[in-house]
Amino acid sequence: MTNANPSSSKEEFHFFADVCSYVDQAAKYSNHDPGLLAQIKACNSVYRFQFPIRKGNSFEIVHAWRVEHSHHMSPTKGGIRYSDMVNEDEVMALAALMTYKCAIVNVPFGGAKGGIKINPKNYSVAELENITRRYTVELTKKNFIGPGIDVPAPDYGSGEREMSWIADTYLAMNPGSLDALGCVTGKPIALHGITGRKEATGRGVAYAIRECVSVAEDMKKLGLTPGLEGKKIIVQGLGNVGYHTSKFLLELGATIVGFCEYEGAIYNEDGLDLEDVIKHRKESGSILAYSKAKKEFKNSAEGLEQPCDILVPAALENQITEKNVGRLQAKIIGEGANGPTTPGAAAAFLEKGGIIVPDMYANAGGVTVSYFEWLKNLSHVAFGRMARRYDENSSTNLMNLIESTTGITLSAEQRRVVVKGASELELVNSGLEDTMVRSYHEIREKKMQRNIDSLRTAAFVVAVDKIATSYSNMGIWP
Repeated sequence: MTNANPSSSKEEFHFFADVCSYVDQAAKYSNHDPGLLAQIKACNSVYRFQFPIRKGNSFEIVHAWRVEHSHHMSPTKGGIRYSDMVNEDEVMALAALMTYKCAIVNVPFGGAKGGIKINPKNYSVAELENITRRYTVELTKKNFIGPGIDVPAPDYGSGEREMSWIADTYLAMNPGSLDALGCVTGKPIALHGITGRKEATGRGVAYAIRECVSVAEDMKKLGLTPGLEGKKIIVQGLGNVGYHTSKFLLELGATIVGFCEYEGAIYNEDGLDLEDVIKHRKESGSILAYSKAKKEFKNSAEGLEQPCDILVPAALENQITEKNVGRLQAKIIGEGANGPTTPGAAAAFLEKGGIIVPDMYANAGGVTVSYFEWLKNLSHVAFGRMARRYDENSSTNLMNLIESTTGITLSAEQRRVVVKGASELELVNSGLEDTMVRSYHEIREKKMQRNIDSLRTAAFVVAVDKIATSYSNMGIWP
């Protein structure tokens, strides 16, 4: 079903066209049928709708979308964005990116995305709940949600709370459905979410950047040493993704020298304390006037242009453009947000010799762990629950045998470390890390094999090849 808005073509939206242009660029390195490539680029289903809500003593019309970009894999998967800036073009573009993102990290979903055109700050909790539940009802009526159909998740402006409302509404409309909780991911643990989902995107971005800087050959070209140790990083955005990216980069040995938020930016070449900055912002309402910052900028964009090795835009799209890319001093851009770099800016940055770790790979940690949550909901058992004690007992028996054979006695702490069975969080993080490591080197290998100009184009080549194979195997019917 396609229900596109004719007037949208008159507006100056280019995000979806930008995504399609990346596919066209990737097509130069493949030999797929033009008609098949057209199908891969197109959005299969665009559902645009509106509904009324009560606000005070009056009514308000809420505009919303759900886009299912590709059905080469089912179900489709993608977040729901709550923003008064959301538009049809943006939702289509983000749905398309989800398709390629899932293919890159070998998650068996098609891409989808949702949008509700509101500013959540302008609504009470009760009003947000009404909007979310009504949105879910509209999707359910049109068969645009379900564990085997289309599985939403959090995005900008939404979180665990909204996912709980969606799950409860879907359950109410599908009584007795055994797998109903698999209709949405990003749920709280108490509602059968999965440990590690909240920080998954940021953790994945950190792993992606770590893998990029681990390749000595590539770092030598940039004049950098391999590894994250001592690398100076500026992060734009202190939301969920930006915060957790910063946290894990710090744990991996990097130094965060700058933070950029909508109210401004701060910088200290010797490093900034993440938790202290967060505390200051909670107390003052701004990252500005932070006592340990050596520089601050009321124009947040200036913060992007300060000296660093790696820039991590983890806010919104189109933050790095042709206008400011020439002033960037970073040698690597790790895209935590979706579409933060325009095509023209990306080309200019690459021409200067920089490396861009592309968004549809770098921020795929969220959908990867959402996949794990979906599997958990379908299997109705937490990861590690069945095998953890068995593994611990087996390891204990092995340790006892080693001690009796060698005469060496391990300390209680040594035994604890050796025999410990994996928790759900450890298994989730292991699966996420393995996914990000394998995917990065698959992308880089494709880039080197086919002499491709950038990691982004190589990632699209990887994705398009997989999607084309899927469509070819399914055949055309009728």
